[in-house]
Amino acid sequence: MSVTEITDFSRGVDMAMTVVDYGDQALILQCDTTAEVLAWTEALRAARLPGVLDIVPASVTVLVKLDGPRFQGVTRQRIRRLRVAADALTADAGDPAEDIVIDVVYDGPDLAHVASHTGLSPAQVIHAHTSTRWRVGFGGFAPGFAYLIGGDERLRVPRRSEPRTSVPAGAVGLAGEFSAVYPRQSPGGWQIIGHTEAVLWDIDRPDPALLTQGCWVRFRAD
Repeated sequence: MSVTEITDFSRGVDMAMTVVDYGDQALILQCDTTAEVLAWTEALRAARLPGVLDIVPASVTVLVKLDGPRFQGVTRQRIRRLRVAADALTADAGDPAEDIVIDVVYDGPDLAHVASHTGLSPAQVIHAHTSTRWRVGFGGFAPGFAYLIGGDERLRVPRRSEPRTSVPAGAVGLAGEFSAVYPRQSPGGWQIIGHTEAVLWDIDRPDPALLTQGCWVRFRAD
């Protein structure tokens, strides 16, 4: 296994990141935060490196799929030369008028528990959830499921100790630093604080996913 440590001290910020071979046709970039994942993902996509077939972000890693073993070493070296500036961690939020707005009825079965855990009232939990712009960090586990980051830090709550066997489509939840909307009925252990009628995944749309990586989202109490 080959491991490369990359550190960018540009603009005074240590952007340490490790590159690890993943089999012989891929690389894994290991980051410290989801914000760094977003920054490196955007840098990789902008670089359009030869031989890169796909770039797949996750919570603290980025998978770089390659067009064969011959690209592994040279791509590792090209990534070594990439630099992510400090201001890339504070992404341009763009025009709030272009945010995806999701209307939510805050009637979730875990709303009172979240309030108790955070020391907030249910009304304060709702205000904290709706007053912050969230950003899609990465997708996961089901088509249309997006992990949203950047919310009010007071809303960081653990997953349920016992996951539910069935969570309805449209359920709005919290888990750790993330918020998310369940695109379909499925098991799940997130703390459910409300529900929405928004359709997160529709194969008849040009882009089936309502929430795509990097886009900005606002929740609105309905």
